[in-house]
Amino acid sequence: MNRPVIAGTDGSPAASEAVRWAAREAVLRARPLRIVHVREQWAGDVPVHTMKNYRDPAAKHCRAMLADAAEAARASAPGLEVTTALVDGDLVQRLLEESEAADQVVIGSRGQGGFAGLLLGSVGMGVAGHAGCPVVVVRGDSATRHGRVVVGVDGSEAAEAALTHAFAEAEIRGAVVHAVHAWQPPGLSTPAAGSGFTGEGIIAEKGAFLRRVLAPWRERFPRVTVAESIVCGHPAGVLCDTSAEADMVVVGSRGHGLLASAVFGSVSHGVLHHAHCPVAVVRPKGAAPEPA
Repeated sequence: MNRPVIAGTDGSPAASEAVRWAAREAVLRARPLRIVHVREQWAGDVPVHTMKNYRDPAAKHCRAMLADAAEAARASAPGLEVTTALVDGDLVQRLLEESEAADQVVIGSRGQGGFAGLLLGSVGMGVAGHAGCPVVVVRGDSATRHGRVVVGVDGSEAAEAALTHAFAEAEIRGAVVHAVHAWQPPGLSTPAAGSGFTGEGIIAEKGAFLRRVLAPWRERFPRVTVAESIVCGHPAGVLCDTSAEADMVVVGSRGHGLLASAVFGSVSHGVLHHAHCPVAVVRPKGAAPEPA
C-alpha cells in the first residue's frame, strides 16, 4: 500500500504553504498527495456526502478551495499524483482517521481554525500524540534547504522515537542529523546560554552520554552524517535557536492523555510554537534500535 502524504487545508496562507511543502515531500518519498478539508457539521447543515444533487454555496466554496490547493501542489511538483477530499465530521476524529492510512499528515502553523487551530490547541496536541503517523507543522522558512535535521537528545522514550524519525528523514534528504543535548547547570532553573558556566566535568559527562545514546543510530544509518552539540540552556530555546538553520526539527510526544500537558512536555510544546522551520511530531513506537 502506497500511503499518501496528507495535507490539511483551510484555505489560509499558512495552509497553502503547508500544501506546497507536502507536495515536495510526496515527491521525495515517491508517494501520492491527498489534500483534505474537514467541514465541521452544525445544526441545520447538510452532510457533504448527501450533496450530490444539493447546491450548497459553502460546499462549492470548499471545493473551489481544494481545487486551488491541488493546482498549487501540482505547480510545486509537476507530475505528482494529487487527489482532494471534502469530508464532514469532527476535526479530531477525521484527522485521526486520515492518519491511520497516511505516511504523514502536514498542516500549517496558523490558519482559520481548522487543522492549525486543532493541532496547536490542547485537544489537538493530544491528537498529534495519538496520530497513526508523524504530524508535521510547517513553520518559518520551509523553502530554503539547509541540509540539516535537528533533534533533541535526552534519553527519554519520546526522544528515541524522535531520533529514529530524524535519522530516517536525513537519509531520505541526504541531510546531516544535528543531535542537540541541552543542559542546565545545577541549581539554575533558567540559565542563559553562554552565561560563562563551564563545568568541564559536566561537559565531558554530557559528551559521553550523547555519544552513547547516538551509537545505535549511527550503526543503523551508516550513510548519515551526524553533528553533535552540547549547549548550556533550556532545551526548548536551544532547539528553536538551532532550527534557524535546519530543514526540520523532530520532537517526540509522550503518546498518552488528551491534554497537552499529558502528551507534550514543555520542550516539544515550545518548539511547536516557536521553531523557525517545519516541526515533525512523532509518537514512541518502541525502544532504541539494535546495532546492525
